Amino acid sequence: MFDELVRRPGVLEEARVRSNVAFLALHGGSLERGTAEIATAAADRAGASLYAIRQPEDMRWHIPSHLADLDALPKLRAVLEHADVVVSLHGYGRPDLRDTLLLGGGNRELAATLATRLRQALPAWPVVDDLEAIPVRLRGVHPDNPVNRSRRGGVQVELPPRIRDGECDDEREALIDTLASVRSGAA
Repeated sequence: MFDELVRRPGVLEEARVRSNVAFLALHGGSLERGTAEIATAAADRAGASLYAIRQPEDMRWHIPSHLADLDALPKLRAVLEHADVVVSLHGYGRPDLRDTLLLGGGNRELAATLATRLRQALPAWPVVDDLEAIPVRLRGVHPDNPVNRSRRGGVQVELPPRIRDGECDDEREALIDTLASVRSGAA
């Protein structure tokens, strides 16, 4: 399904293979606004690898991440095969978790380390890294989810709208700097 998406007019697929840390944004553009920009900025600051899909304004096609077929997405496969760890950026909107950052994914040690750093950098923003406290659909623990398909797995970072949409520029910059601090030797 993702292969159909990336072939659609106006959809941009970007991949850069650099370090063994990779940032992903599978639902960028109009679907989960700001995620591709945050992933790109963090990857650039860290000299890290990147894979991002950006949908045009007139498209909002959500394909669950675990349906990404690496055989049909050679650019994503190249990034994941090069990566030791992955940080995958996603967006969500729920009134009950308005300003909360959720850290799922299979690398729980890295999630805990990143949660500690985010709490320090963004003290006014709740950060949840306890999987039991994260809504099931936002946990990012499916084994086929690209965040879990590098050598050491990764962290799925679910971001609420305010930190993604430019409403909180200072906090967004602190988020990007903190994400960029992830190194493969971390956790």
